[in-house]
Parts: sequence; structure tokens; C-alpha cells
Amino acid sequence: MIGIIITGHGNFATGLTSSVKLIAGLPEKYEAVDFVQEDSVEDLENKLNVAIDNLKGCESIIMFTDLVGGSPFKTSVEISMKREEKLIVLGGTNLGMVIETSMARGFMEDAEALADMACNTGKDQVIKYTYVEKVDEVIDGDGI
Repeated sequence: MIGIIITGHGNFATGLTSSVKLIAGLPEKYEAVDFVQEDSVEDLENKLNVAIDNLKGCESIIMFTDLVGGSPFKTSVEISMKREEKLIVLGGTNLGMVIETSMARGFMEDAEALADMACNTGKDQVIKYTYVEKVDEVIDGDGI
């Protein structure tokens, strides 16, 4: 199975995990790592390494991070270059991509394809709603 790690600033990871549990149940091979104000980057690195160790036996791990370029993203990238495990780092995570990826792991074994699917889902989940007032048309004549 492909493992999942969620990380981000503040309680992003545990907050997102709370929503995942509510909607889809708690997935297996899943770790949430918060980067709270009291943590140093070294603390974050240690917590991420523990999460990776907790996912031993996974063929690969997708690491979902909040902000591209932020400390959780950069630290995850640095770890991915040091560790022997196959680690794929994604930035800009939203709830839709985590839920779909978590559920798709049951039938997808290609981590790269799963990560690509997650990115596409994440992009598709971002829209701007615009209200368009309904205009009733009045038809003259007999309606034919």
C-alpha cells in the first residue's frame, strides 16, 4: 500500500485529518504531522522522520503539505532526498485531494500516477462561484 503523510503549519494536518475521518473514516497507513509555533524546523524534521518510520512496509509514501515553499514543504523535500524510501512531496493540499487519494490507494499501485491524480483533483476542487440570476422568458403567442 502507498502511505500518506499530511503536514503543514499550525494544526493543518490534524485539522485536515479530522475532516477526512468525518467524511471517509480514518484511513490506514496515514500519519498527520503538525508544525506548531513551538516547533523548530529540526523538530518538524524529527516528527516527519518518525512518521515515515511508522509507515515502514509501504511501497512508497505521498507527503501532502500545505504551502509550496513553506517549512513543511521544504523539510519534506529535503527528507525525500535523504531517505531510501520512495517519497513524493505535494504542495498546496486541499481536503478533496486527500480524500480521493486515500480512497484510490485501494486500487492504484503506481504512486506517481496516484500523486498526479491528487494534483489534478486538487486543481479541480478550486472554483469561484458566481451567482447568475435566473431570467424567465415570456413567450408571445400560443407557445408553439
